[in-house]
Amino acid sequence: MPTTDPIADFLTRVRNALKTRQPRVDIPYSKNKAELARALMESHYIHDFVQVDDGPQGYLRLYLKYASGGEPVIQGLRRISRPGLRRYVGQRDIPRVLNGLGTAILSTSHGVMTGNEAKRQGLGGEVVCHIW
Repeated sequence: MPTTDPIADFLTRVRNALKTRQPRVDIPYSKNKAELARALMESHYIHDFVQVDDGPQGYLRLYLKYASGGEPVIQGLRRISRPGLRRYVGQRDIPRVLNGLGTAILSTSHGVMTGNEAKRQGLGGEVVCHIW
């Protein structure tokens, strides 16, 4: 069944896999989701991700990361900009998540990146989600 918000579906699949302590999660492939997975990997929230070509669309396989005690590295995920209400910010208005302990993921004109990377490059964009 097609979903109206594929990014929310991505975040929900990751959230559910973390709650059940799964080592990996499979998500239907799209370029936007692959860029979001890359941003998660560069921020050290997941170990790795691979694109698996299976059928017409394929899927992304994310390898989730857990701390030494078995607790997930990702404690929370929240979708900020959604299809019914897009949230855009300028360079100076990029939000700090949990006073710098979390990460904001933005979709900019130069691709999907973290809030800190967008600030360094002097870019604003759509706030996709917050991760902590």
